[in-house]
Amino acid sequence: MLVLAAASVSGCAGKSAYHPGSSVPEADVLAAAADVATVSPLPGTVDASPQTQISFLGRRGTRVSTVRVVGSLSGVHDGVLRAYSTRTGASFVPYEPFRAGERVSVTARVGARTTRPAATSFEIADPAAVTEAEFPHEAGDPQAVQHYSSAPALSPTRVTVKTRAQRGASPGDFFLSPYQGEGSPGPMIVDRGGALVWFHPLPAGQEATNFGVQNYRGRPALVWWQGRIIEAGFGQGQDVIYDSSYRQIATVRAGNGYAADLHVVWLEPQGTAWIDAFAPVQEDLRSVGGASHAIVTDSIVQEVDIATGLVMWEWHALGHLPLAESQSALATHGYPWDYAHVNSVDQGPDGDILISARGTWALYDVDIHSGAVRWRLGGSRSSFKLGPGATFYWQHDARFQGHDRISLFDNGSEPPKEKQSRGVVLSLSSKTRSASLASQLVNPSRTLLSNSQGSMAGLEGGNWLLGYGRLPDFTEFGPDGRVLFDATLGRGVQDFSVSLSRWQGRPGTQPSVSVRRLPRERVQVHVSWNGATEVSTWRVLSGRVPQRLAAVATVPRSGFETVILARASEPYLAVQALDRSGAVIGASAAVRP
Repeated sequence: MLVLAAASVSGCAGKSAYHPGSSVPEADVLAAAADVATVSPLPGTVDASPQTQISFLGRRGTRVSTVRVVGSLSGVHDGVLRAYSTRTGASFVPYEPFRAGERVSVTARVGARTTRPAATSFEIADPAAVTEAEFPHEAGDPQAVQHYSSAPALSPTRVTVKTRAQRGASPGDFFLSPYQGEGSPGPMIVDRGGALVWFHPLPAGQEATNFGVQNYRGRPALVWWQGRIIEAGFGQGQDVIYDSSYRQIATVRAGNGYAADLHVVWLEPQGTAWIDAFAPVQEDLRSVGGASHAIVTDSIVQEVDIATGLVMWEWHALGHLPLAESQSALATHGYPWDYAHVNSVDQGPDGDILISARGTWALYDVDIHSGAVRWRLGGSRSSFKLGPGATFYWQHDARFQGHDRISLFDNGSEPPKEKQSRGVVLSLSSKTRSASLASQLVNPSRTLLSNSQGSMAGLEGGNWLLGYGRLPDFTEFGPDGRVLFDATLGRGVQDFSVSLSRWQGRPGTQPSVSVRRLPRERVQVHVSWNGATEVSTWRVLSGRVPQRLAAVATVPRSGFETVILARASEPYLAVQALDRSGAVIGASAAVRP
């Protein structure tokens, strides 16, 4: 892991007081480092929620006792200690909320075998109300929508493959979460031919992002964010977890009075989830040329115990990332100033996390224990000198790639700073404090400049998958930058991120059929089974009564919906799904067309 000299880690040497938008005071960083556990809200937090709990996170076996919480305006707070399911600490949940603008002091005894003193202090936000209006719907192409006779409730956007999978392409299916344009929004799996594998339509007003395969309780699971995307520039919703039968098995909600935002959902093996939230708060912006009573959108990162819903760790951009680092113009027309806009979080191997802040054009390596910034990459105060081609703008999806490399999706737009969005791998040197361009990925077939969203995922064999976010495109590149696969969704469709994974699903529902009778005792059968990945062939059964059916046709599966012509004089029909071995793995209900 990259470690820089102490003087450059936080950029806060000599500070001894809190300032809104400044880095964490050095004295508070040192005090946090001495604590036996990490106490959240972290030192430097200037806008904790009035509904905040106090989180004590340590190693396994950590116990918490003798908690004292005092607000400068509200006085002593009683509450209850609730332990984490991971046995790594507990949260003190106050019975009453704190008051806006007050300072809260916390002391406790924390430890595993023996307890030691732990403490923190933080300030309470003055929450601000903003418009709840959603982004206006963007028109698309009605012809670029899929429809199925056997599954009329499914109408996702069409996937058009422009470059079919080339030799060397990574195995797996694509995981998308389209919204806007024509077609229903929702998480969607498609194969390499662009054919639908599974689609989950969402209720009106709901959208999904960050859809992909993660591990939950030791097994592969489907994870995504679901909620409303409001015009102020963030999401209000929750993260959901589904098993391989497409049943919801868990929900992850933001704690401390927040709603989960759309940018981050990442599960840990011990049963916790990293998520983000956005919160508009009242702030004095005179230091950056703004009004004394303005509204700023803060970006918040939480680690949540999935089993209990408790917040185990919380970090705020405000108080840790200076307002002056923002590259975003001050807000006008009543919108909050989204000065940082955190859009990805990735954990490092050395008690740190890598945070991408689109609004500052910078990445921040943050110490988990204190919340302090160890180093910056990019932006106005970079700890590294960026070489030719290494500068990035409005970036997304920053990830560690080993101990000295970082990948990211460089939007380069809004306003445009580059001619085309690209995937970037940067090589960092702690010795020379420099960052150089190791490789970049640019689609050569068309100009793709995406002004929002986007992703860059590492694949098997050194390949890369880019999703262009605001644009409906996604492309797989080889290690040499050669295009191995290229596809697009319908016009006007957006997709925050794209991933590729191997997936095996067997729905808990029955296959769906639609039957139409034809002359001369023939039938046309449309059959599908939303999410089934093991179907090799379909067998049509017919009979006089539903309880006694015999096979009349067997055909290979063909795409999401297979159309079968069969001769069947009896009134009832059903369809069986067979795997490669010929075993029956599912059957529809008997129908009488």
